[in-house]
Amino acid sequence: MAARGVFITFEGIDGVGKSTQIKLLAERLRSDGHAPCLTREPGGSTGAEEIRNLLVQGDPGRWSGETECLLFTAARRDHLEKTILPALEAGKIVLCDRFADSTRVYQGLARGDLRALVDRLHAQFIGREPDLTFILDMAPEAALHRGLARGSGEDRFEEMGLPFQHRLRAGFQAIAHEYPERCRLIDAARAPEIIAAEIAALTAAYIAAQAPA
Repeated sequence: MAARGVFITFEGIDGVGKSTQIKLLAERLRSDGHAPCLTREPGGSTGAEEIRNLLVQGDPGRWSGETECLLFTAARRDHLEKTILPALEAGKIVLCDRFADSTRVYQGLARGDLRALVDRLHAQFIGREPDLTFILDMAPEAALHRGLARGSGEDRFEEMGLPFQHRLRAGFQAIAHEYPERCRLIDAARAPEIIAAEIAALTAAYIAAQAPA
């Protein structure tokens, strides 16, 4: 088992395959004897899931970027308190579909010049970064087609259009360069099993590096 909790996040534009890769990594970790905690944002706790419905459903213009920042921060704080920190304190590996990097990109960059506001809210109310972040990257045209094809009813951000998705992709690429110590940019246009093998190898190397000498 991991010597201490490890917090791993998956990021990228909608439709790049984050959910698939999280499940595949969880299966690999279980086969190696771990009991990973799978969670998501917005959501991951009872209160945060209620806020999720406000954010991912409805008209694309429902909220301003500033309001979204506040709603995401409120959801993330509840998620952190109720799910993420208890799992880490129990020594679990936490696999999370999105975290603060998504807010930095969606609201901080692509929805307006709000990065300073996002960073202030994060510093004051969250104060926690992942240990390892996989940013899945692919052409927005293909990702948007995948995302809308799901028909999940949670398409508010996809419905903001292709130019918005291009801004998001550039934002995530910028995050990978801003935080190179924890971010790994993954080519998500390949076969899922090839992507999964790369992610599993990077995860295993990180966990091994944290083990006591």
